[in-house]
Amino acid sequence: MTSPDATVDEVPPEAPARRRMRPLSFQARLMLTVFGFVSLIFVVVAAVTSVVLNNVLEERLSQQVRSSVTESHQFLQAVDATADAAAVLRQIPAYRGTILILETEDGARTGAYIDSHYDVRRLTDAQLEDLNISRHGPDTFTLSLSDLGEYRVQIDSIRGGSAAMGQSTDDVRSTIGQLLTTITFTTAAGLFVLGAAITIVIRQGLKPLRAVAETAQRVARQPLDQGSVSIDERVPADQADPDTEIGQVGAALNTLLDHVDASLDARQRNEERMRRFVADASHELRTPLASIRGYSELSLRDPSLSDTTGQSLERIQAQSMRMTGLVEDLLLLARLDEGQELVYGAVDLTPIVVESVADQRVAGTDHAWRVEVDEEPVVVAGDAARLHQVIVNLLANARTHTPAGTTVTASLTHEGTGSATRAILRVHDDGPGVDPSLQGELFTRFARGDRSRARATGGTGLGLAIVKAIVDAHHGEIRVKSTPGDTTFEVSLPAKPVDPS
Repeated sequence: MTSPDATVDEVPPEAPARRRMRPLSFQARLMLTVFGFVSLIFVVVAAVTSVVLNNVLEERLSQQVRSSVTESHQFLQAVDATADAAAVLRQIPAYRGTILILETEDGARTGAYIDSHYDVRRLTDAQLEDLNISRHGPDTFTLSLSDLGEYRVQIDSIRGGSAAMGQSTDDVRSTIGQLLTTITFTTAAGLFVLGAAITIVIRQGLKPLRAVAETAQRVARQPLDQGSVSIDERVPADQADPDTEIGQVGAALNTLLDHVDASLDARQRNEERMRRFVADASHELRTPLASIRGYSELSLRDPSLSDTTGQSLERIQAQSMRMTGLVEDLLLLARLDEGQELVYGAVDLTPIVVESVADQRVAGTDHAWRVEVDEEPVVVAGDAARLHQVIVNLLANARTHTPAGTTVTASLTHEGTGSATRAILRVHDDGPGVDPSLQGELFTRFARGDRSRARATGGTGLGLAIVKAIVDAHHGEIRVKSTPGDTTFEVSLPAKPVDPS
């Protein structure tokens, strides 16, 4: 126990791994690129158009202000700066939005403007407070008034001071706003139409690529590693036009599939010839091997044989028996490949497992053997002799490739219900396990878990291949899971339900 004062360094939890963003499809990237460039072009055009139009309208307004000041010049010259700007503005022929400000030499100001209803309104003292029109030059300038907006005005000298006359810029701002609104809605509509057109064009353009991908996926789902295989999938002719860039991909895939199909046919013919050769050779070798074994047994009965000759004949007999076993295994594999050698019937696996473990107890006295079976019988449809061979080969494999003292457990049970019921046979041992580099090829022919050539452990490499061939012929599955101290071979076969109802 730790003391209350002791502290424990907390280990910060690992930061969650960043989720990898799903890459965009080519169609999405192409559409985003086109939309981005077109939108940028529309924005630039709208900005340039607005600036140019604003300059044109402001220059036009300035010219209008100059014209108004020129037309009103003679009348303003007769006006004193101390006059009331509202009264003066009523006497001048002016437009809506016209403004007039009179400023004396000592800074006193009066001002008025014509509103949207053509009524003359006086400027308030707060609006006139910060104005100082006398500091501006003779050219037009922009005057900003609170609550009224901006005005384009020009200075004209009058008696006792100066007068500023101009026009409101509201019409210019309204025109620019309408232009921007029109450009915005037009751009949105244009982008919508452009998006629909691009989507249709891209979908039609990429249709051959989709046909290529779908064809490749259908081919990828076919089991091409064994048996008679024919690839009938092809890219449709209308999507494999060699005159187009994308169509060339479909045409190239069709050519590739033709070559692969021809290669698979050639491979299948070679395998069939090899199977016939192995079957024929194995069948033919059985007779001379039986003769060799028979003559060696007969010769060993001769009492006049010397010890050296007797030992030689015993070796001949042993090797002939070993070679006979190898020939029988090869012949069995060849017949299983051709779909022969199985005699189906109802087989109860429970007594077969129990008897097989009992036989292994006699053969492997240095191992600990256990058996676990259900109380109900486990019945499958199959060949009793071949299923017995499966169980014996798995148990013998565990005995051969594990050291003395290893515990080997054979278990048999049901899994699933109804028509999905399966018989599960497991052979487990706590030995050193199977090398991970060998687990992928463990059920191939002439594969050895032990690379040695010793008779005790090397074997022929056909035991597990025969097991897999028999299991496959029974429409079952076999798999292996192995770590040091925990190796399990599992066989799964279709089984009769425990409860037929």
